[in-house]
Amino acid sequence: MRVSFFQRLWVTFSCYVIGFYASLLNRLVVKGAANIPARGGVLLASNHISGYETVFLPWAVIRQHPLQMLWAPAKEELFEKPFLRLLYSSWGAFPVRRKRDVKAVGVLNDLLKDQKVMLFPEGTRHRDGRLGAGNRGVGKIIYDTRPIVIPTALIGLNSWKFPGLGQPAMVVFGTPLDFSDLYQLEDCKETHNLIVGRVMQAIAGLLQEEGAYVGEA
Repeated sequence: MRVSFFQRLWVTFSCYVIGFYASLLNRLVVKGAANIPARGGVLLASNHISGYETVFLPWAVIRQHPLQMLWAPAKEELFEKPFLRLLYSSWGAFPVRRKRDVKAVGVLNDLLKDQKVMLFPEGTRHRDGRLGAGNRGVGKIIYDTRPIVIPTALIGLNSWKFPGLGQPAMVVFGTPLDFSDLYQLEDCKETHNLIVGRVMQAIAGLLQEEGAYVGEA
């Protein structure tokens, strides 16, 4: 997807403004950012504990790769008002209808050829920090597009208040996952579930390493 230099500059500037609040006025720590490749189709698969992460996760990525885009599907209700639609679109978000959205899946598949995309495989937030089960559709997307998948753990953002000062939180990026064995299997529901299951296990591992609550998927 072609993006102008000015949009990339705007995204980078916005992320640094957000980062000033997140990492200087508060205590958002980023670990493992070197695991994010500079080029190629990259899927950052994260747990989902707060609405804030859709803002702060891009900061953790763009600070490592300035002037790049981090694309993200977002619920279509956020795009109903013209100003908000323009704002979210300028940041790389695009609308997704509830349940199955064939058009949005097509956009994701195209982006994952050579762009960075963030997804929340659980599909819904767990404000208590519990890690829910992954959505099979994410496994299908990975099977079809074969991106570099970076498991990502978000910790502490579900307890943040806005505005606030000195609040601790963490973003942890794991090493890329290997699905080579699963790519040899048939393109079916069982394979897709195995793929997303491996993603969720990796996220759970990152959370456990940092002593964060995981719960049961």
